[in-house]
Amino acid sequence: MAFFNRVSPALVEILNKLQSGESLTDFDHNLYEYGSVRYNIQASASSPQIVNLSTWMPPLSPEFSSDCLPDCALQDVKRVYLDSAEVVEPSKQGYMLTLRIDFAELPQRKDRMKAISEISSLHAVILSSQMKDMLWNLEPRYMGNGMCNPIKIVHQLKEPFFVIKMLEKTTVIYPMRFKDDTDVILATSFFQELVDVSNLEAHYKAPRCTWSPIPPLELRGEPFQYLTTNGGFVSLEIFSQHIRGTKADNTVWNLLTFVSYVKYHVKCTRGFIQRKMRQRQESLTEVIRSARIRGDEDVKKHQIGGHKNVKKLMNFSRSKMFKKRYTIITNKIKKFHYRIKIKWLLHRFRRQWLRVQKIPLLRKYRKLD
Repeated sequence: MAFFNRVSPALVEILNKLQSGESLTDFDHNLYEYGSVRYNIQASASSPQIVNLSTWMPPLSPEFSSDCLPDCALQDVKRVYLDSAEVVEPSKQGYMLTLRIDFAELPQRKDRMKAISEISSLHAVILSSQMKDMLWNLEPRYMGNGMCNPIKIVHQLKEPFFVIKMLEKTTVIYPMRFKDDTDVILATSFFQELVDVSNLEAHYKAPRCTWSPIPPLELRGEPFQYLTTNGGFVSLEIFSQHIRGTKADNTVWNLLTFVSYVKYHVKCTRGFIQRKMRQRQESLTEVIRSARIRGDEDVKKHQIGGHKNVKKLMNFSRSKMFKKRYTIITNKIKKFHYRIKIKWLLHRFRRQWLRVQKIPLLRKYRKLD
């Protein structure tokens, strides 16, 4: 999130302490941010209201490396900090720019906090100025095959992107890299949705976005290490209307912080999904727990009901119990008597009706010698 925040929180904290007069001795502090931005803040005990702020940062493109601040960036700094700071020339040794801040000349209360926030966004002003100069004043550099030579921009270490300047438009290509496969899936879904939205008629004024899993043709000939990605390549087409007037600052800063924004979006999406899954798991666990408690209550009720039935049986009178036993015994005796009687009748029936009669032989045979 810090990469797409214009204001430096650490620098704001230091300037607030100095303007409140908390430091009663000489102050000389070095501050490093984003891995490559370096600040030096100096204040003396004799004049605590005056602070010298020096900064150094690498150029956006290695092709235009210089220890001095470009003229376009210097003019923008003077214009932005006309009422709140003064540019010291020459700057402190080892730094590209030095600002002299007089807290006595700054407005009071809320306006002073606003001025301090503007001063703390010094690195954003310098980077945006360099990027605007590339997009606006840089001439197209054509190669032999009719393609333009891309310019490598390094805003974050190990995550460069490329700018291809043409006559009618400027194409910005971002190689996207992620550490986790889950982040790759979320980012790919986000890129596809971004492409679909940019192609709608309602957003025709916005820069056109495309995504490809393979390197675009514009990056042909670049080193292999810059073309090896797991998140594909995102391309944004910038036209002249996007970098005119008040839109220029927002457009340039969005281009510089696009990679940071995507990673922040993926991180938030992943956290949202995990939070929803955790809530779903807790709700299911609660359902199972309530069902288990309800089942235990049913078992207890059944056991209590059984005890009540036993008590009811014990409350029967002895006469009723004896009467019940007597009826059971008499029924058994009757059943036994019926069995004996049925057997006697069957025996008599067999003797009378199922007796086999003897038939005399009609012929007699004589034995022959």
